[in-house]
Amino acid sequence: MNWVLVACGGAVGAMSRYALGLYISQPQQVFPWATWWTNVLGCFCAGLFFALSQRFPILQQEARLLLMVGVLGGFTTFSSFGLETFLLLKQGQWFVALSYAVSSLVIGVIALAVGYALLHTVLRMGA
Repeated sequence: MNWVLVACGGAVGAMSRYALGLYISQPQQVFPWATWWTNVLGCFCAGLFFALSQRFPILQQEARLLLMVGVLGGFTTFSSFGLETFLLLKQGQWFVALSYAVSSLVIGVIALAVGYALLHTVLRMGA
């Protein structure tokens, strides 16, 4: 049943991200506002849900799977990243939080560039 909750929530989150992107995106736009707003909104919603789950422990079980892992996970994994960083800061783990945040962003972009370069090279060789 847990898998179904995550899958259903993920579908809702992914469709919501797509719809928001269609609504916000403008032609000739340089700054990626749709992604930026999606990530910020996802983090805001993660904060709301985290606060609610602290007040109402019942939200830490199936509702968490549906809403946090499913909906917000499908909407943006940045919300999970934001929550995990916040929790590290809340626990006083400043160095770990900073290391996690910076390395996630930098290594993530590097991994994207490496993946792109590898496949781009392979595709050019085959052409």
